[in-house]
Amino acid sequence: MGAAIRIKDVRKSYYATRDGAEVEALGGITLDVPNGEFLSIVGPSGCGKSTLLFIVAGLVAPTEGTVYFGEELVSGPSWQRGMAFQDFALFPWLTVSENIEFGPKMRGIQREERRQAVGKYLEIVGLKAFADKYPHELSGGMKQRTALARTLANGPDVLLMDEPFASVDAQTRQLLQDELLRIWSTGETKRTVVFVTHSVEEALYLSDRVLVMTARPGRILEDIAVPFERPRGEHLLKDPRFADLRMEIWSHIKREVLGQNSDELRSGVEERC
Repeated sequence: MGAAIRIKDVRKSYYATRDGAEVEALGGITLDVPNGEFLSIVGPSGCGKSTLLFIVAGLVAPTEGTVYFGEELVSGPSWQRGMAFQDFALFPWLTVSENIEFGPKMRGIQREERRQAVGKYLEIVGLKAFADKYPHELSGGMKQRTALARTLANGPDVLLMDEPFASVDAQTRQLLQDELLRIWSTGETKRTVVFVTHSVEEALYLSDRVLVMTARPGRILEDIAVPFERPRGEHLLKDPRFADLRMEIWSHIKREVLGQNSDELRSGVEERC
């Protein structure tokens, strides 16, 4: 099984707007993501999870290092690497159907083929009855289903998902997780997924593998294979092994958070002295 994404020694720095100081967001990431894998990335707030995802998407350029999509060097965005955002990013002036159709339309796909794709993904995400509704008429969960359908309808090989379920309630989040797993595991639509989340439980529930990142500058602290069989379901949440692995990952993150806070406190004291 080949790699869908190859990340080689990627580093990212930027300059803070307040004082112009250089901030190192990513301190060197090397990583292969095999075709068809569901990979989740967790870590402390500000560790560069989303920055890494945006670099893979081609939305942000690395300061150093390279990213390859298959054999192609990533130098900008591509429909083959579909991005799903936390805030849905739907066009409010377009209906559900028109939002889903937008990507294929921009790519010049013929009208009939676009309409077939829209119908297919409306069916997949359970929004056929809401095809003519506008985003303001939808619940948060429906908006996220629309955003997912829009990404899928563009035919990407890789799904890049930046905390896509963080803005919905707990019950809807569980339903959307199951919906994503159902879509991902369907033979015709199974794609490589890179999923950023703050929830360790969500990462374990969804993924084949979980990366734990250090506090800033972000590096890979742990690379953990998820041992639980598929299909997944609510029964997994009650498995003692699930609880043990969740606590193990959380303990890594907690140490990073506490260490980061301690470093920031020392730095603040030194600046005042």
